[in-house]
Amino acid sequence: MKHIDEYRDGAVARALSDKIRAISTKKARLMEICGTHTMAIFRHGIRSLLPDTVELISGPGCPVCVTAMEEIDRAVKLAQTPGVIVTTFGDMIRVPGSKSSLQDEQAKGADVRMVYSTFDALKFAALNLDNEVVFLGIGFETTAPTVAAAIKTAHEDKQSNFSVLSAHKLLPPAMDALLSMGDLGVDGFICPGHVTTIIGTSSYETVVDEYHTPCVVVGFEPLDILQGILMLVEQIEEGRAEVEIQYTRGVNPEGNPGALKILDEVFTPCDSPWRGLGKIPKSGLAIREKYSGLDAKNRFELSVPPAKEPPGCLCAQILRGAQRPPDCKLFRHACTPRTPVGPCMVSTEGTCAAYFKYHED
Repeated sequence: MKHIDEYRDGAVARALSDKIRAISTKKARLMEICGTHTMAIFRHGIRSLLPDTVELISGPGCPVCVTAMEEIDRAVKLAQTPGVIVTTFGDMIRVPGSKSSLQDEQAKGADVRMVYSTFDALKFAALNLDNEVVFLGIGFETTAPTVAAAIKTAHEDKQSNFSVLSAHKLLPPAMDALLSMGDLGVDGFICPGHVTTIIGTSSYETVVDEYHTPCVVVGFEPLDILQGILMLVEQIEEGRAEVEIQYTRGVNPEGNPGALKILDEVFTPCDSPWRGLGKIPKSGLAIREKYSGLDAKNRFELSVPPAKEPPGCLCAQILRGAQRPPDCKLFRHACTPRTPVGPCMVSTEGTCAAYFKYHED
């Protein structure tokens, strides 16, 4: 098969679509586990190019969406703490917790700042020594190395008013959890190129070996996605289950050794709660003892009561691929991008936001 880079968009999209249609005889339910893939699939009308035998479903690939409500409640509690400045990425500000959001607290006078990187938060701490500056560490393996680097830098510089509330998530354990539920019928995974750039392909071997479910690491251009789907369909038709890389221009099988080294130095895997999936063993990242002085959980009292999902909200089921946004009675009515009830409508990578923006029913 020629690599996608050797083609030109229009003719190639049709050629790939025709090839998928020509070889696809078995039902193939493919899950993309990256919000960037979800948005690209909708934006470029990928579904319209596929035969009825191939179904695309969206999984827990949006880090904002899978952040458990109890973690949002802890962030809100931090914002309510006098002398604390909460820094975070933009989407997190609007995600509703049990009773409030960071945006609500900001409107009441709390100091909540949007930043573009952890090092922006670290620089902000150096300029505001009379306040405690806390960064909300969310995201998958793609963003976690930069947070680790900031923690290490703060430790070396003895930046005493900076800390991180870590709610980072690891994708491969979530894939294992999804398959272990046994009721979703996932036949293959469209794996994220950027995450795999960091972790490499070995992390997907459990999915392949234990569940005989093929995985293809895919880039984010429409032709990347079509070729990735073709590679998955080929595996399914041939009865194979392997880890393959479509995104060869960005991914090496061994990942990024430098990023993995700093991740291991600063963080250790821990059990972590996921919205829609519950607590998954070894699916989060806790700050190691050496850097415990920079762990917001050690510096502040952050206990919160158990959280419940908003009445009628199906975000939990949507994140598992068990329901679609139009199945939710709140979708397009009580829940819109201006009045989001759940995180899947808040995030620019959320499945509900994609359905709403591209008028999918």
